[in-house]
Amino acid sequence: MARIISVVNQKGGVGKTTTAVSLASILAEAGRLVLLVDMDPQGNATSGFGYNSRDMQKGLYEVLLGETDFRSIALDTIVRGCRLAPATMSLAGASVELVNMEQREFRLKMAFAEVDHVYDYIIIDCPPSLGLLTVNALAASREVVIPVQAEYYALEGLGQLVNTINLVRENLNPDLSVLGVVLTMYDKRNRLSRDVMDEIYQHFPDRIFRSVIPRAVRLAEAPSHGKPITLYDAGSKGARSYEKLAREIIATESAPAQIKV
Repeated sequence: MARIISVVNQKGGVGKTTTAVSLASILAEAGRLVLLVDMDPQGNATSGFGYNSRDMQKGLYEVLLGETDFRSIALDTIVRGCRLAPATMSLAGASVELVNMEQREFRLKMAFAEVDHVYDYIIIDCPPSLGLLTVNALAASREVVIPVQAEYYALEGLGQLVNTINLVRENLNPDLSVLGVVLTMYDKRNRLSRDVMDEIYQHFPDRIFRSVIPRAVRLAEAPSHGKPITLYDAGSKGARSYEKLAREIIATESAPAQIKV
């Protein structure tokens, strides 16, 4: 069965989509079969692989409503072994339409049943909120990766996110675990970045990835070219950092971390 990992943080601009796209592509390059699920109505993970969500005839919205399945919407990407379940413009209305549906928190989990055995990894790029779409992702996942920006305000919403993860585990998905927290947009020259890292280590001493993602221009440029960082600039600091992060995750394949928060 696939390792289903949600990349989640309700705060926007923390490198969540960059992390999801980069991990999906690097894991595929390492020989794993990967499905990247764009759960964000903004469709940034979709455009990160060169697709325009406005041009999509169907996507994750139709899957959640039960009108189609992942096999019908999955797109090949420029990375061999990595497929994409795209977001469409319609996904923005999914939260409203799901409210009155039966098993509304489990729509994504039910859809995964048909492809769970096909992929080695399913990476979910969650929206920057703790609404019904994110709850669906957490209910369907086995593990969570939390990107945290190396800025003071990034810490403020972390407690709320942890509380949501705990509520999902208690009520919807007892198998959910936190794989780790990854520090993003880190500038070692900046004292604030170092202070934030120290603060995170105090709160999550056993759940911090050793790999730290730097603040890098090449990482910011890659999405505009429709490429993951490893194809846009494989030798950049950002690419090497995400490769290290992917290796950390691969290293846990035989015994995935079951860390409760």
